[in-house]
This record gives sequence, structure tokens and C-alpha cells, in this order.
Amino acid sequence: MLILLPPSEGKTAPTAGEPVDLTTLWLPKLAAARRRVLSKLVALSRRRSARAVAESLEVLGLSAGQRAELDRNAALLTAPAAPAAEVYTGVLYEALDLPTLAGPARTWVDERAVVFSGLWGAVRLTDRIPAYRCAAGVTLPVVGGLTPYWKPALTKHLPDVGPVLDLRSGAYAAMAAPGPRSVALRVLHERIVDGVPRRAVVSHFNKATKGRLVRSLAVEGVAPQSVDELLDALRDLRYTLEERPVAAGRPRQADVIVREL
Repeated sequence: MLILLPPSEGKTAPTAGEPVDLTTLWLPKLAAARRRVLSKLVALSRRRSARAVAESLEVLGLSAGQRAELDRNAALLTAPAAPAAEVYTGVLYEALDLPTLAGPARTWVDERAVVFSGLWGAVRLTDRIPAYRCAAGVTLPVVGGLTPYWKPALTKHLPDVGPVLDLRSGAYAAMAAPGPRSVALRVLHERIVDGVPRRAVVSHFNKATKGRLVRSLAVEGVAPQSVDELLDALRDLRYTLEERPVAAGRPRQADVIVREL
């Protein structure tokens, strides 16, 4: 079983440790592709003229007040690295709360979770990386759009296992299609408006629910052998699920319906 996660926009920079070693990251055959993106990101972020800085911020989707993110990227080749589980600290990861998971549950997550990244392609939570700023939707000079850049390599090298729980969205989901033995989950908040149920995606709660969902699976140590068994396990954990119709042979899709924020 694999669990596909997005990275977090917010990251905690390691304060000590050796720099990242691309050859030690998960899927080492991606090392050359990672090196190319890393070098172009560093070069982009090291430019210092006012015009160049403005252009770099625009490329990375950053505001003028986020200039420090360029400095962080510029130092990536020598910056301290730490396990990705310590670097990714956004809403999903706060809800997952890895530091409080006991031995077997933590091992369960480490062996199954894969984090997709515009910079690294995909990494395990145990892989050592520095903090960075480079979303999958970025288009880097020479490299081009990172989502189409990574898709062929990730599609080729991702292990063909199942079931796959896909918790990505947007550009990260487009980086690789996991195949028919997978289910992509969307979280919807349902509320009653004038007596009629209304459903909508609530970004912050969407991420928090996904983090709690993975934690619940880890604590129970579930070992599903199929998508059906995975969905049954989630229902046993009292998640309300509704499948959406898809064409035969396509990845399955389901909504997690949440009524309380």
C-alpha cells in the first residue's frame, strides 16, 4: 500500500545536519532529474539585481515580503537537511502529528507515505531534505513546468503496488497517475442551508481531515489488499464515504463527507 501526500507550503528549516544527498533519496533513479531542478532553482534564487529578484519572486509565486524564501533557496546546496517528516509542518502534517505516533504506527506511516514535491519529485518521510520553496505549479527557466517535467519519470519509476490512497490535489495530483488500484479522496464539508444540504471544499479543513485520516489508519495498523478493503477500513473508522462514478480501468474516486469543522 502507498499513501500519496502533497507537501506543505510551510516548512521548518533544519538548524543542523549535513546537506541533502540526492543519491540517498527514495527512487534514486530520479537523482539526475532532481539535480537539474535543484541547480536551476538555486541559480534563479541567487540573482541579486532588483529586476532579477522581482522576476524570481514572480516565477516562484512569491510576494515581495517573501524575499527570504529566495535566500533559503539560494543556499540549498549547503543547507542542513533533516527527515522530511520534520521539514513538512503544514496543516496536514500537524493533524497527522507524527512525533506522537508510537513505534508500530510511526513505522506504518514511514513505510507507506510518499510526499510529492516540485523540487524532489517524490520522497519518503524519512528522506533527509532541506527546507525550500518550489511548488509543482512553478515553471522554471530551461526546465519548464515542473508538473509535466516530473510526470514521465514518476509514472515510470513509481512502484506498481496497491492499493494506493491518493490524498494529493491540483498540480501534485497531475505529477503522476497511480493506476486503477488506487482511490483519490476529496474532503467535502456538508452543511444545511435553508433545509437543503450544501457541500463545499474547505481548504484548511480538507488538509486537516486528510492528516487525521492517515493517522487513524496508522494507529489501527490496517493492511488492506484492495481498494474495497481500504474503503471498508475507513468506514469502520467512522468516515462517511461516497464513491463517484469513473470509467472502467480508471483510478477510483471518493468523497469524505464531514459535517463538523
